Amino acid sequence: MVTALLQKALRRSLDQVRHVSPVRPDGGPDGTVARVYRQAEQDFGMLAPPVALHSPAPGPLAASWMMLRESLLADGLVPRATKEAVAAAVSLGNSCPYCITVHATTLSALLGTPTGAAVSADDLAAIPDPRIRAVAQWARRSASLPDSRSSEVPFSREQAPELIGVAVTFHYLNRMVDIFLADSPLPPNVPGPARSNALRLLGRFMGSAARADHRPGASLDLLPAAPLSEDLAWAAGSPHVAEAFARADAAIEAVGRQYVPASVRAALHARLAGWDGQPPGLSRAWVQDEVASLPPEDRAAGRLVMLTALASYQVDQQVIDAFRWHQPGDEALVAATSWASMAVARQVGCRLRIG
Repeated sequence: MVTALLQKALRRSLDQVRHVSPVRPDGGPDGTVARVYRQAEQDFGMLAPPVALHSPAPGPLAASWMMLRESLLADGLVPRATKEAVAAAVSLGNSCPYCITVHATTLSALLGTPTGAAVSADDLAAIPDPRIRAVAQWARRSASLPDSRSSEVPFSREQAPELIGVAVTFHYLNRMVDIFLADSPLPPNVPGPARSNALRLLGRFMGSAARADHRPGASLDLLPAAPLSEDLAWAAGSPHVAEAFARADAAIEAVGRQYVPASVRAALHARLAGWDGQPPGLSRAWVQDEVASLPPEDRAAGRLVMLTALASYQVDQQVIDAFRWHQPGDEALVAATSWASMAVARQVGCRLRIG
């Protein structure tokens, strides 16, 4: 009964999605959307808003779920708690309070130790398990790490596809969550004194779902096969991770070509080539310089894409409205932000691969 009530409450959390109208699970979704929703509720324990916010664009929806499932959820060489530590620590590095809360809470439920609280407090040195501590510290600074092929990493070559996969997934998801969700997974009408109890209940629920078996590769039929690009070579050692990221990347690239002007795609790739992994700061003056050389009709898309990739916390209604003036509709907005988020996540993955 508690699980059913919690699932119902979590479904209502789609009301917290901003800027777009997600497909409602009780509204008869069909095709790819319905299949993703069924898998997410079965395997993740709930219809997670960070996945469902993609639903106006079925390709990115399937891609986001596939990356999340096959890296974080699927059974493999790395324990789920270690992967949750990576998810929470990457989110910490990206200042994504929503994802920190969800994954630190799950981590606490799985381990029954102060690990989740240590991540939430940005006190990774207090993590009791030295292996999890080292991996979390690696994940916390993953955006700004130098090329890992010339440095030591706190995991084996065999574990790399799963752990890098989780890191890349959350560099992607953190940006989408920043734009489309509030800071907390709890509805805003939950009173302050009840929030701690609600989070403990969420942790128990998520921990229970995390302990279930999750067969690798179960999501792969959501998208067609695609070749693994050089940027994703870090995934090659794990067939289900490699297939998931190759298919997801192809789907996101397809909508990027459809909704993001070629001049904007080229400008972001050029900017990422010299990116040091650090956010540009609170001012948005830098983005005006970045888009100044674009054709006038492409500048609104350029601002949205640049900000999504490098400073997603700066995407506001004005930026979105300017983009929509040229490209109306929820699918275009999800597609453009998804493409930008994946572009920077791929760049991070390139730096993290080993060997």
